[in-house]
Amino acid sequence: MLDPDTMQDRAAGAFRGALVADAIAMPVHWYYDQRALLRDYPEFAAADPPGYLAPRSPHADSILWRSSYVPLNEKGDILREQAHYWGKRGVHYHQFLAAGENTLNFRLATELAALLRRERDYDPEAWLDRYVAFMLTPGMHRDTYVEEYHRHFFTNFASGRKPINCGVRDVHIGGLAPVPALVAALGPKHPDLRRIVRVHVGLTHKDDEVLEAADILVRMLVRVCGGDDLREAILDEGKDWISAAKLGRWEREPDHVVVGGLLSSACYIPDAFPAALFLAWRHAGDVAAGVAANARVGGDNCHRGAVVGSLLGASSPIPHRLLDGLAARGRVDGLFPSGKEQIPR
Repeated sequence: MLDPDTMQDRAAGAFRGALVADAIAMPVHWYYDQRALLRDYPEFAAADPPGYLAPRSPHADSILWRSSYVPLNEKGDILREQAHYWGKRGVHYHQFLAAGENTLNFRLATELAALLRRERDYDPEAWLDRYVAFMLTPGMHRDTYVEEYHRHFFTNFASGRKPINCGVRDVHIGGLAPVPALVAALGPKHPDLRRIVRVHVGLTHKDDEVLEAADILVRMLVRVCGGDDLREAILDEGKDWISAAKLGRWEREPDHVVVGGLLSSACYIPDAFPAALFLAWRHAGDVAAGVAANARVGGDNCHRGAVVGSLLGASSPIPHRLLDGLAARGRVDGLFPSGKEQIPR
């Protein structure tokens, strides 16, 4: 077991890694056509992992034109100035974000980390107050896409329910986005960490498999922050989701054959979580290669990044070039100032 300061630095590395993975994937989020992804973003075809890229319109695989959300009243108006882009073809989900910026769920994770570092404790009611205020305040973010769980939550909120009762059974891997922030802000040695993570994720995602995956991710991160080998932690803690036999077979295939072929690259947790574990296992020891591979295979790569980026960031140093281009770096460095995990590879 490593000393507490080193464990905390590794936990901060996990949070930074998740943010890096999300920002790298942001421009190619929800591309399911590999040829279209490489055509629109040829940088991902290069041998060296690309840096941060801005989104390019139109988005070849966008299905925002099939999506709709009509708030019941002003208490549910979370699309605001972005509402008129919904229902249109070709709209990029993150069209107004700059290179290196994070998508909405990871912006919220950063807000959560800031709240916990300030209050030095977890209070679900305090977080829900912050969440509601963030989502309903104009100009708090510039993301066009607002994931399904937000829409369900604020439909319930607008109907008069208390925030604590507004969560739904959501089966998407986006529910894991706050987990690295919780581990970093509370610390991997916090005695109540697993319970708090379950409570927090359950505020919006009441699905048993999402809650189980969140708990497994916490256990993996705690072990890796304590000095355990990443691959051993994945195999031990994730044995109900992935096995050494499967990894042995999958390792012989390219990433896009496994994620997008053998496993769906979509957002649903039964495939998305083992897909993320596979990518973290395969690219153990190389943060840059791992987050680039996660982005390159498309699908819900931003939210898979919560798993891939955090596991790699907790176990290996994050290259300076990835930290330097991250829009949230200044704020995150202020929350976690030690930064021992930032030693360049």
